Amino acid sequence: MNIAYFVATRKKLGFSQKELSDGICTQATLSRFEKNGQIPAVKTLIQLCNRLNISLGELFPKVEPVQNELKRKMEAIEFNLITAEYQTAWESLATINETEIKDTTQRLDYLYLKGFLLIYTKQELADALFSFSQIIAEANPQQRLYQLLALTGSGMIYTRRQELEKADFYFNRVLHQIYEYPVQTTTDVWRVLNIVYHCGAFYASTGDYETSNALLNYALEICSSNHVTYYVARIAFCLAKNAQQQKAGKKQVLEYLNDARAFARINHNHNKLAEIQAFQAELEA
Repeated sequence: MNIAYFVATRKKLGFSQKELSDGICTQATLSRFEKNGQIPAVKTLIQLCNRLNISLGELFPKVEPVQNELKRKMEAIEFNLITAEYQTAWESLATINETEIKDTTQRLDYLYLKGFLLIYTKQELADALFSFSQIIAEANPQQRLYQLLALTGSGMIYTRRQELEKADFYFNRVLHQIYEYPVQTTTDVWRVLNIVYHCGAFYASTGDYETSNALLNYALEICSSNHVTYYVARIAFCLAKNAQQQKAGKKQVLEYLNDARAFARINHNHNKLAEIQAFQAELEA
């Protein structure tokens, strides 16, 4: 609370403590407020502010609205991440000054988004790995989901580098924990789906289709239970590619592709639609 502003305003208007407090509170109450920061009852404080012709809001720091705006911005960026609008998300993230983020959870949000977007927009992987390393170092036990996101991102980086043993180390650590993670909010659902999907995609890339299919079907169960559709196109497309690799038959592959296409259209995921079309053309060639 900006008590110094209150005192300065009182003196500027020529009020003594006795004059300002008259009919509102005791002079001692006002003195304790100005000298010791002992805040009086809200009703009293409002009356004092009204007499000085200032609003109660002027006594409080303006950090909270800024943090709320930052929260809204990062929620929008995360939604772009989920819907595969990676360049839009990256451009929006670039407008945030990391040094101005004071809240610990918002800093973890920023680092997680930055790490994944650096991967998706094909930028320097070392920078992404540094973002994830900071999360692992800074997140407390109550922020376990951020640690799991960081482990997943680290695994994705080593997969891109074709260092599959290192990637497997990170994805294995995730697998031991993700099934037991208590999903409580919609944001939790998005993030758990992000983790499970990428674990499934990794094991598909190594040819372990049994593990991959189990993870992807678990992801579909999460989508169904929580009425979330944004990841279904990606999950179904990955299952289609797994089925094709396992020589499951064209009919089953096309069933997955049709599901993927339908949900990609529903969610306006044009990038995924293009991938599906290219894959089907190759399949029918």
